[in-house]
Amino acid sequence: MTPIEIMALLLVVLGIVKLLFMFIHPKSWLRVAQIAFINSVLTTIVAVVVAGVTLFYLLQELTIVQIFASIWFTMMLVVIGIAPFSAELRGWAEKLLQKKNIIRKSWLSMVIWILLTVWVLYVLFA
Repeated sequence: MTPIEIMALLLVVLGIVKLLFMFIHPKSWLRVAQIAFINSVLTTIVAVVVAGVTLFYLLQELTIVQIFASIWFTMMLVVIGIAPFSAELRGWAEKLLQKKNIIRKSWLSMVIWILLTVWVLYVLFA
């Protein structure tokens, strides 16, 4: 199996496990999420490393533009999943935006998105 096939298999296995949790005992999935995010710094470091490794392997077979098109597809799947909860999400978003430290807390994600966006624009228009 190639690294990309292994990543796809991991996603499938995690997806099946999550669905089983959601069908059998939905609240138990919340415990999994709470454990995963108990240490936000560690979770962020692990996610950055995994994202970097994933991007490295994806770039062996795809362009950054193709990867962004795939992200677009994923975003649309996320929208389908969260759309039924739009009222709750709006309330949560308003609460987050009232806090003064939102940029300080999300700076890393913003920097990564800016760098990747500039890269895609460069490839598209250079």
